[in-house]
Amino acid sequence: MMIRRRARSAMALTATALAAALTLTACGDGGAQGAEGRLNVVASFYPMEFLATSIGGEHVKVTGLTAAGVEPHDLELTAKQVGRVQKADAIVYLKGLQPTVDKAVEGSDAKYRVDATAAVPLEDHHLPEDHAEGDGHDHHHDGAAGDPHIWLDPARYAAVARSVGAEFAKADPAHAEDYRRNTDELVGRLTALDQEFKDGLKDAGNRTFVTSHAAFGYLAEAYGLTQVSINGVDPESEPTPARLADVQKAAKENGVTTIFFETLASPRLAETVAKDLGLRTAVLDPLEGVEDQARDDYLTVMRRNLANLQAALGTNATASTNATATTPTS
Repeated sequence: MMIRRRARSAMALTATALAAALTLTACGDGGAQGAEGRLNVVASFYPMEFLATSIGGEHVKVTGLTAAGVEPHDLELTAKQVGRVQKADAIVYLKGLQPTVDKAVEGSDAKYRVDATAAVPLEDHHLPEDHAEGDGHDHHHDGAAGDPHIWLDPARYAAVARSVGAEFAKADPAHAEDYRRNTDELVGRLTALDQEFKDGLKDAGNRTFVTSHAAFGYLAEAYGLTQVSINGVDPESEPTPARLADVQKAAKENGVTTIFFETLASPRLAETVAKDLGLRTAVLDPLEGVEDQARDDYLTVMRRNLANLQAALGTNATASTNATATTPTS
């Protein structure tokens, strides 16, 4: 899971913003359950929002803090958003991914909280150079203790879903049975997706794929693939010449046909490497946000990822969603 770190996203919330948020809270702006009588849930970014909405259904009002098209690691909360976090009945977030969200959660009175990392311990998928010292940079994701991209493994994501369902049931006992039913349904869909990936990639002629940065460590681990990344988990750092040489060598040795880039970051590095090697480029979406939620959701984008992996790795299986067309880089 990539966590982009810019100086401004690591800054603490200003005293002015906090004071304004407290004022909003005191005035009852957008009250918790309010007249709607629904559980007031705040979700930090799209993967958490998808879980909250799918499991909560008609009994919850979900407010996503990260708008579509916004890179979640760059998120700066407004005073109004801080107020919403402080007044929430329940919060669903991934600790360490968004420092401003973590700070707002610390100041919230919400009794019911789901931290995805409590359900699924993070693993370290950093490159060796991500741990380098003495260059003035913390190469870990804004304080995260490991790779946060757990949602890219449907089985791990299902474990987080169960935690969300259990917390909603405690927060709103009157609708506990509905939350349990919705959780079971979603977990079933995620289990089916997991099986689609297993079946769709089991006969891949090539099991190595190259990405612009190391967001797909959990996915690779789950399906017996090897991820080679141009950058580590920090996609904004510049790869060293040695790293670029290693990537090119791995691509040649493993017969790689495609260099993957992602939707919310610049494709420049991926295109440069692809051009140097005469390879194609294609999208492998880390699903940190969905541009058009009326058209796509977690499941449709993950199936598109599967189709693109199948096309790049050479499989006999056919994914349920057509792959995004790949074109040679000229």
